[in-house]
Amino acid sequence: VQLVESGGGLVQPGGSLRLSCAASGSIFRNNAMGWYRQAPGKQREWLAAITSAGSTNYEDSVKGRFTISGDNGKNMVYLQMNSLKPDDTAVYFCNLGQAGQIYWGQGTQVTVSS
Repeated sequence: VQLVESGGGLVQPGGSLRLSCAASGSIFRNNAMGWYRQAPGKQREWLAAITSAGSTNYEDSVKGRFTISGDNGKNMVYLQMNSLKPDDTAVYFCNLGQAGQIYWGQGTQVTVSS
């Protein structure tokens, strides 16, 4: 299984970005995908998750600003990020969990700065 994130970049405070994560390889019908981020000097933190059935969950600090969505047919997961703040600056990772295994992408950098 391989995961490739894209869509990161430099954005001004208050702006928006949409991250994408493409999964390839042996993807099972029942799985869950999620988004995490890691800022310099900080631990990786969970942001949001979506199951293959479409159920979603969010970490409290991003509720109302971030939206996770998925396209099972394309093995894609997205993270729409609005009202971005400088504190959102981090490397953003997607992961996939299935059959007791966790897979990670290499991450995409998001920088929020004026």
